[in-house]
Amino acid sequence: MNHLLRQHAPITESGWALLDGEATQRLTPALGARRLIDFRGPHGWEHSATNLGRTEPVAASVQEGVAAVRRRVLTLAELRADFSVSVEELRDHERGALDVDLSSLDDAAHRIAVAENVAVFHGWAQADITGIVAASPYEQRPLGEEPDGYPRAVAGAVELLLSNGVGGPYGMALGREQYRRVVETAEHGGHLLLDHLRKILDGPIVWAPGVDGAVVLSLRGGDFIYDCGQDLSIGYRRHDDEVVQLYIEESFSFVVASADAAVALTA
Repeated sequence: MNHLLRQHAPITESGWALLDGEATQRLTPALGARRLIDFRGPHGWEHSATNLGRTEPVAASVQEGVAAVRRRVLTLAELRADFSVSVEELRDHERGALDVDLSSLDDAAHRIAVAENVAVFHGWAQADITGIVAASPYEQRPLGEEPDGYPRAVAGAVELLLSNGVGGPYGMALGREQYRRVVETAEHGGHLLLDHLRKILDGPIVWAPGVDGAVVLSLRGGDFIYDCGQDLSIGYRRHDDEVVQLYIEESFSFVVASADAAVALTA
């Protein structure tokens, strides 16, 4: 038995495979941050803190003439998004239905993915997480309203990183509206703007709902660390004759090791 309590749910192995598969399908495209930063783990539900490799003084030692310091750690935060599934829909799945209503799961998956992106890129003060945008020492640059101006802004961000000794390749996280503009736009001569931007970056462009504008960052590694305790998993809460109450849960911390490895472009 583990804390997810899945064995108490009135859900068959086939039903759990359906739910896990749907969650993976919905989460994977939206977890933009994970495709651009270092992912460490998962270390398990019991993993509670990230070692920062630093110390802080202790006001008083236990013994006169003995110095004391305390190790600093960043405690992991937990995110949870609740959802429900109809018992009758699960029964229909067992009968072979192909159109099982999992809209509540889809919504929960999107919400928790957005929350993770926001924490990584824009921070989560209550969990002592400083986001990439806030940590960046550079003045934020405008991405602009017109997609035709995006290549100039992105090239400027790459040049800024290069001039500060931050090597590539580079990647870019785009907010929902900015990503939509990019994929809809063809430049003069019919060349896709998406391909042009990828050539400038020499790396991926990811859809990252929750991001305000865009963030260009180095993919050289070691600059942005996502420390995962429990990876995104479905757990059981309770049920009655009609509905099974479930949730998606994860635990993580995030550390910016090299603040100068990213440039924010405002919307």
